[in-house]
Amino acid sequence: MFTTYPSHVVLVFSLFSNVALAALPLVDFDRMGTVGLAGAFAGLELFQNASSSPPFDPATSTLFSRDADGVLSRLASTNAGGHVSAGCNLKNTFYVAGSFSSIGSISANNIASYTPSSVSFSALGSNGPNGQVDSIFCDVTGNKVWVGGSFTSPGSNVAVWDPKSSSWSPPPFVGVSGAQSRVFSITANASDSSIFFAGSFITTFPGSGAVLDGTNNPNVPVSKGATPFTSSLVPIPLNNADVDGSPPTSDGQFSDIKNILCPSGADGPGNSWLAADASEALVTVRTFSFISVNGIRLGNTFQGSHGTAGFSVITIPDNKVQTLHYRDPATGQTQACSDPCPLSADSTLLYQDFLFDNTLTITGVQVKLSQFTGTGAGLHLLQLLSSGAFASSVDSNNGVSCFAPSPSNTTRTGDWAAKVANTGIAGTTQTVLVASVDVGTPAARGPTFTWVPYVSASGNYDINLLIPGCTNFQDCDSRTSVKITVFPGVGLQPRVATVSQQNKDDATILLYSGPILPSSPDFVATISMTLADDPVGSGQGGKYELVADRVQMVLKSVGDSTSNSSSGSGSTQGTNTGFGFLEWPRSLAASDADATKILPNSTLTPLDVVGIDMFNGAGGSNGLSFANPSAITTVAHHPSGNIYLGGNFTLSSGSASGSANLVAFKSGSLSSLSNDGLNGPVTSVLLNGDQLFVGGGFSDTLSGSTSGKLKGVALYNVQSNSWSPLGAGVDGSVTSLSLVNGQVLVAGNFTRALTSLNGGAATTGFATWDIEKGAWVNSGGFVVGSISFVGNETSTTQLVAGNAGAARRVGASGMVILKNGDRKTGPAITPLGAQLDTVQSNVTPTTLQRRSPIPSSAWMSHILRSKLFSRQTPSTKLAPLPTSIPAPAPAVLAGVFWTNSSSSTQVAIIGGNFSFFASGSIAESEALAIYDSAAATIRSLQGPQLNGTVRSLLVDESLLYVGGEFIIQNTKTNDLAVYDLSKQIWNVEEIPALRGTDGSPVVVRSVTKSASKDNTIIVAGTFSEAGSLRCQSICAYDTSSKQWNTLGSGIQGEVASIAYAGDSQELLIASGSIALSDNTVSNVVQFSFSNSTWIALGKPGDLPGPVTAIEVNNGNVSSIFAAGRSTEDSSSFLSFWNGVTWSILSSTLQGSTNVAQLTMVPLQDRHSANGVIEPDRMLMVSGLLSDSTFGNASSALYDGQTFIPYISASSASGSSGAVASLFRSFSSFSFNQRHFLATGVVILISIAIAAGVVFLIALIGILWTLLSRRDDKMTKFDAAEDDDDDSTHHRPSSLLEHINAATRTTIMGTGPFATTGEKEDEKATQDNHDPFGPDASNYMRAETPSDAVGGMLAEETSRPAHARYSFDGAGEGELPISAGAELEVLDDRDPAWWYARDARTGQEGVVPAAYLY
Repeated sequence: MFTTYPSHVVLVFSLFSNVALAALPLVDFDRMGTVGLAGAFAGLELFQNASSSPPFDPATSTLFSRDADGVLSRLASTNAGGHVSAGCNLKNTFYVAGSFSSIGSISANNIASYTPSSVSFSALGSNGPNGQVDSIFCDVTGNKVWVGGSFTSPGSNVAVWDPKSSSWSPPPFVGVSGAQSRVFSITANASDSSIFFAGSFITTFPGSGAVLDGTNNPNVPVSKGATPFTSSLVPIPLNNADVDGSPPTSDGQFSDIKNILCPSGADGPGNSWLAADASEALVTVRTFSFISVNGIRLGNTFQGSHGTAGFSVITIPDNKVQTLHYRDPATGQTQACSDPCPLSADSTLLYQDFLFDNTLTITGVQVKLSQFTGTGAGLHLLQLLSSGAFASSVDSNNGVSCFAPSPSNTTRTGDWAAKVANTGIAGTTQTVLVASVDVGTPAARGPTFTWVPYVSASGNYDINLLIPGCTNFQDCDSRTSVKITVFPGVGLQPRVATVSQQNKDDATILLYSGPILPSSPDFVATISMTLADDPVGSGQGGKYELVADRVQMVLKSVGDSTSNSSSGSGSTQGTNTGFGFLEWPRSLAASDADATKILPNSTLTPLDVVGIDMFNGAGGSNGLSFANPSAITTVAHHPSGNIYLGGNFTLSSGSASGSANLVAFKSGSLSSLSNDGLNGPVTSVLLNGDQLFVGGGFSDTLSGSTSGKLKGVALYNVQSNSWSPLGAGVDGSVTSLSLVNGQVLVAGNFTRALTSLNGGAATTGFATWDIEKGAWVNSGGFVVGSISFVGNETSTTQLVAGNAGAARRVGASGMVILKNGDRKTGPAITPLGAQLDTVQSNVTPTTLQRRSPIPSSAWMSHILRSKLFSRQTPSTKLAPLPTSIPAPAPAVLAGVFWTNSSSSTQVAIIGGNFSFFASGSIAESEALAIYDSAAATIRSLQGPQLNGTVRSLLVDESLLYVGGEFIIQNTKTNDLAVYDLSKQIWNVEEIPALRGTDGSPVVVRSVTKSASKDNTIIVAGTFSEAGSLRCQSICAYDTSSKQWNTLGSGIQGEVASIAYAGDSQELLIASGSIALSDNTVSNVVQFSFSNSTWIALGKPGDLPGPVTAIEVNNGNVSSIFAAGRSTEDSSSFLSFWNGVTWSILSSTLQGSTNVAQLTMVPLQDRHSANGVIEPDRMLMVSGLLSDSTFGNASSALYDGQTFIPYISASSASGSSGAVASLFRSFSSFSFNQRHFLATGVVILISIAIAAGVVFLIALIGILWTLLSRRDDKMTKFDAAEDDDDDSTHHRPSSLLEHINAATRTTIMGTGPFATTGEKEDEKATQDNHDPFGPDASNYMRAETPSDAVGGMLAEETSRPAHARYSFDGAGEGELPISAGAELEVLDDRDPAWWYARDARTGQEGVVPAAYLY
């Protein structure tokens, strides 16, 4: 299951320093309630100008900073081909390392420092590591930065940076070398008293005892193309082999290919072979018997204009092109190649040695010389290298090896005869010697056989006895056991072993592992075989059969691995050789030790046994030089003292024999983990208490105990010695792990975090595992690419690096919740608390078994069928609806909020094209989910589950209406369904099914409800019938009668979007590809619920094509916005309806734009555009937007003049994401803004009011005094005189007239958003009758001046008007009119319907207000 951060954790945008957040409008999300943003995206962010946010280049490695909420901020990128592999923090400076020549704007070789406070990068000196850095350790105790990798300066694969002196130095032990000469891990031990180095290198400590002769065969010439190890491998004699080189040169001095098997002189005639000019050459060597080959030695020729530049090796009989490994003469580093491999053109280089991945048992090779210098290819030397040394029981196979003073040989007693086996390979034989002995014969009196191999150099060898299987020789019944005695050298104890020869298949038996002295006149190593003292088996015919085949000596390390010369000082028997691990105590900071040579015993620690045991168990130097080379890549030290070592290795001997890729070192020796480790390489380990998190390229334990659930990442419990999966892992390899706040950050090359073997969520390259929840959670940010590194920058932030193709600051799986942030940081964004996945179901909408409609006899609308179809006319050919925005799973296409009345908990119900695992469930659900943002949990609806895609949702009280393209499992319900949220059941028989024309698919795009129509649900999309009712693409469902009803005379075409207009939503606005029933094409039409009449908004052709989205501005029928695509689907448009005509709004939207939704959103401030949108709001345009000025965006804000890109989103693949819907919990809200004055202003106003009150009291006093005096004077006037006075001096009408005149302009005048036409303004101005005249009659009947002009004035019996459109007036009380007819409006108090008289006929009735002007 997937969860995420708790609901109180929100991601607040803080844009990059060079992006001005103030440039983006401040949308007032809180005024709309809880707001959700849904779409087909996996990550999003506020739009950033392309110039300040250049596109990602996957060829570079990009470094991100990750904050406490997981938001990713892009810091810098490396040069193309660069790579960041490690990093660490030391005293508020972060060091990043890898393989790069620049990062950001600075030049830096392989390592740089980053200062978060200044957001700046710096190079570290000029003499830093001259090769790749694989590991870095910030040593807080020593205030140093240790780096390891593959470089030669300033130290050998290890170097130290001193921040105080700003200087580089080699480590106290010079460095490390051998094997792959690479350091992959540097860490401190648990007590911080020493430093661990791990990788692929050799360490050597002196032992005690006999001294091994350090001299190699002096006849072997020294070459920089070889190592002491490869120079010690005895070449296989090819004197009896079939060797062919074709096509050869015509020059007889250079045409004999056998001259190069062991040339007797320098490069020249008789010692070199040249191929024919201008042709690819092929050298074939066949022995026709099995030989053990470790590699090939080639020497180039420099004769005339011939030479080989590139070659490949194909082995026989498997006909396989082999991967070869060699030392690069120029750099000294080990390289790998295949086809072709380079052959040096350096004439001072006598030969180069190339090793196979492993020692191969073959019958020959083909060397293809595919590239040459000059006119043709050629060679001076060709040899096949053995595994070390060898001896065959068949004398003819023991020829003199090139450069060897003597051949291997054998001695024997008794009667031995040759026996040939059937190999099953044409032309290939297997010959051995056998001897018969009577059953019961004592060993001392039986036959003996001794092999005397020629050993070229002292070293540590494994001696193997090859025993052919008895099945091929058909002698199983006569086989028995033998006693083998190995004499390794003077002063070395012999090794005795009893070996059974009853094996049915060929077997290789290890007889001895240890030091061997080289062959000399004074000593040769021998391997002797006799009958066992107590032989097994009963024999056949009274006789046992002893079999002698070959002895193979596998060189593990040479006696002097530090010397490149043919002689050396020797090494001590029992020398302690280690592999891949070195502990360096801090107390040895000042030392003259050199780990590239032999370290003094004074530096040996008890934990250096780790390396020694690894060397012995992993196969020694020989096995450590091959492809996918053995290496220890990561180390963790448990407080108990146990050390856990991960890497790429297999242990074939020792205390942890059989283990692979992960072992423990405890109680002084290596120890196997449960199920013998893992079946693939380990790249990172992380300890959290007793929890060991492991990352790498594995899928299970070595024994397969978890059925493949440990893909890429796993958890090992130290105490219980048991494995646990993290979900089901990831679908790729893991390169790095980090721990922060109880979460494991997982980086690597993968695309999904798995919850089951097949299910999971898209999370490319970066995933987060919550330890407490035991679940994958949202990582916060979003990135697409192969992530190579994640590490802690501070206690709360991290640095993330990798080859990113796309990134967004916020990771969100199809939905986020938006809230107001502060004016500086922008909106607060809470990602969906669950990771949605692609749909795993094999069921698709086109293959779903859909319900058949109910027969017409089953039910019938209250409208008679004769009337229902009486007004239908032949259909009009309409353009198809444009393709919906791309919505690859996971995508959320619709959402609603619902508050559970019993718990008062608000949840979001989302639908779309996705699947998920409900919290705590192992069953997968899809298409529809309930999300509790407070608990950050997701759950499915109880009962049968959906298969398909949900496109529309509506909650009506406790009923959830679901529309789209789907079926409900185990029911006959499809495309439209009702779910009772309170009862948690599907009402599967609630709604009769929808049906398409001639069985075409049904798509329900809109399920809505008008506030003016109770018990009515409006369903729209693509369909032709509802139940048995003919109802094209839009239909009304009566929830009380459970019946479908048509809306008026219906429409034709397809509906994409629905909106409502009017104060009580009494007008329905439908958009799409539409024609009225009379074939009038109008892609936006209006339906009036009051008179059940459809009208077209605008004339045919006013809109360029079908409309995909519609929005009514706050219910104003004279302010409608429509977006869509042209009829030919080549361009997009945005149009505005002003109540009279459509106008195309100028925009820079490009042809690829696809608008999914238009919605008007309120602002926290005001915009200054003088357009068709009020200053307190903007139109949010969402979908997949492409603009010539700002590029790509997923949502943009339109102020009436300009598009302002607002949100950019990306899909899981990194392509542009789309926003499908913005939905809110408030069904309605006010755009009116509340403004609050500053505290200081409020105080000043308060003072002013107080002063005003004082002044008012004083004024009242003065007036009272004056009035009192006037009353005194009035008593002196005669009453008759008063009667004769002009009454106009005492009537209030004159005063009211002036007040009304002053307010009249305000009341009847027009602003930029008034709906009154210009002609009405002129009439109001020219009218001789003044409703606010001196008689004040309107004042007497109206409480306010606005009431007086709310409709027709009392004195006005009519006013003239004209018909804009024709209206059939078929309904009761309706007045039929024709376009252009003269009318008298008798009553216009209703905003939608006016009562009028036809001036020509005298008929009266109601007509749509919008039809008149």
